[in-house]
Amino acid sequence: MGANDGLEWRERQRRAVRAHAEADEQARAAEQAAAAELVAWFTAEATRRGLRTSRLTARSYDGRARYRTRLTGWYVDRALTRAVDTDGRFHLLTVPASMRSRLFGADPRPDPAPLVVGRGGRDGESVPLRDLLTRRLDAGDDWG
Repeated sequence: MGANDGLEWRERQRRAVRAHAEADEQARAAEQAAAAELVAWFTAEATRRGLRTSRLTARSYDGRARYRTRLTGWYVDRALTRAVDTDGRFHLLTVPASMRSRLFGADPRPDPAPLVVGRGGRDGESVPLRDLLTRRLDAGDDWG
C-alpha cells in the first residue's frame, strides 16, 4: 500500500463522514419543519375551539422551584413541562434555578418541537407529538 493509497483512503473517509453529517442535518431540519407544522396546527385549532389559555410557569431543572413567565398558552403534558404559546411556539418549561427568576420570573426560550416527545428519555416513555397535541385538544378545558 503506497502513500497515495493512504491519502486517498483518508479523503474517502472524510467525504463519507461529511456526507453522513449533512444527511443527519437534513433529516433533523425536516423533522423540525414537520413538528413546527403540527404546533402551528395545534395553535390554530386550540384558538378555533376557544380552549382557555393559561399563564405558563417554568420549573427549575431540579424540580424544586416554579417561576412565573410572561408566556400565555396551553400546557400539552400533565407534568406541565411542555407547552405551546399563543404565538405558536413550542416550549420546554425547565430552566436553571436562580434568584433572578424567583424575583423577576423566568424567560424560557422557544425550543424546536420534537416529532416524538420523550424519545431517548430515561423512563422509556415516548409519544408522537401529533398524539400528544390531539389528546390535549380532545380534553378541552377539562384537561389538567
